[in-house]
Amino acid sequence: MTFFNNLVSIFLEAAPWLLLGFIAAGLIKAWIPKDGLQRWLGGKGLWTVTKAAIIGAPLPLCSCGVLPAATELHRNGASRSSTVSFLISTPETGVDSIALSYVLLGPVMAIIRPIAAVGSAIITGLITALVPDNKIENNEVTCADSHCGCSNTVTIEIEQQESSCCSSSACNEQKTPGNSFITRTWSGLRYALVDMVDDLILWLSIGLILAAIISTIFPPMAMAEWGSGLSAMLLMLLIGVPMYICATASTPIAASLIMAGVSPGTVLVFLLAGPATNIATIGVIQKEMGKGVVIAYLSGISICSIMFGYLTDWYINYNDFNVMSQMTEASEWMPEWIAQFSAIILLLASANILLNRARGLLLSTTRQEE
Repeated sequence: MTFFNNLVSIFLEAAPWLLLGFIAAGLIKAWIPKDGLQRWLGGKGLWTVTKAAIIGAPLPLCSCGVLPAATELHRNGASRSSTVSFLISTPETGVDSIALSYVLLGPVMAIIRPIAAVGSAIITGLITALVPDNKIENNEVTCADSHCGCSNTVTIEIEQQESSCCSSSACNEQKTPGNSFITRTWSGLRYALVDMVDDLILWLSIGLILAAIISTIFPPMAMAEWGSGLSAMLLMLLIGVPMYICATASTPIAASLIMAGVSPGTVLVFLLAGPATNIATIGVIQKEMGKGVVIAYLSGISICSIMFGYLTDWYINYNDFNVMSQMTEASEWMPEWIAQFSAIILLLASANILLNRARGLLLSTTRQEE
């Protein structure tokens, strides 16, 4: 029962902020123009890399969902350095994960996390700018992007200018949203509570379950003796780099690690490296921009994660912040009825997704039998 109680408790704490983050992400999706992003991210230099990091930070895309968007930006004139900057800051943080970070990690970590994400994106983008530009042609990238509302898997060639999951004719033929305020807003909300929930339900469930397991197995401060320092940060880096986990789903795991005694800086390494990259991201970057960019990308993420991890531990210790008490205080002021209502909305949205998947599987099986 302890595990179940911990799971329910973590879910109720996260639900209001998770729902708020989903809604804000949907509105961003509906109202930020893609062509504007492409115009803003052209060119090279510090300002362009910085713009890419700042623009990407609030966007609601995970490490796989950001790949088609970043690919399209690069093929429409964005430099490699700004593309890499966008590719890092976008999955490392977002309005949904920032809101969730406030209640599960406390206000200090909720501020440090996006600053570290933007900083690591800028630094890695500048490192990428030092890599010689060897143009790659005739390669292919295969991606399935449910973020654009298209379930098709589209193969895109690097030599083409207009080619991504979301810009392909397969998706454009299926989805052409209206331009009215109500239509676009409703489209954004539908994206938040249908498409985003569909994309994140698995990893959010895994994240919440792992958080409950950690909270059940490890009592408070159980890992304090070995939960900080370079060796612990390198372990988090080793776990985070190949792992596919979104910024939102990684947050409850991070909260449980802090409660178990892992230092906030060590946890930050996981929060930066985990969402920023995985095996799929590495493969696409190599095909799109070359091995040199992959090396710069991984080196930048590794160096920045550990650097910001050390800075976080130093800052928290210097100012004598009690992160665990802040985590408790941040979660206590939310009225219980709001937490329960938000949890019900999220459960209904998840049930709708699972029902649609079951219906699709049943229909597919019936067609095959016929």
